[in-house]
Amino acid sequence: MITIRYSRPDEGMRVIEIWRGAVAATHDFLSPEDRLALDEMVCGFLPQARLWLAVDANDYPLAFMLIDSGHMEALFVDPSFRGTGVGAALVRHGLRFHPKMTTNVNEQNSQAVGFYEKMGFKRTGRSPLDDQGRPYPFIHLQHDE
Repeated sequence: MITIRYSRPDEGMRVIEIWRGAVAATHDFLSPEDRLALDEMVCGFLPQARLWLAVDANDYPLAFMLIDSGHMEALFVDPSFRGTGVGAALVRHGLRFHPKMTTNVNEQNSQAVGFYEKMGFKRTGRSPLDDQGRPYPFIHLQHDE
């Protein structure tokens, strides 16, 4: 059984493990240099961020989601639990609070694009660069109640 709750300060390293595993499994389009730079940036803020966690029956974090003002900034699932409904449970949880939630997804991450579209998100635009100005195009999405 999956429970969704806020993260605690002592779970920062587990959150980083989830992020690194998920990126290794889904972001093969990143250059090694960009991946290293992103890792440094993420390690600097993610452990202190207020995240929604999906945890198992033993309260062990399996996935996390970061929402800021109705925009899903991050959704990452431990690769061992991909395809189990953990990510979908987090998204549904976020949609209860933000029915018109928005997000951006890397265009090269076709699995993620398909996941969000299956969850009811519609494309609203595209940016040729990511938030750091790197050449990883974003697709902008908004949930269509």
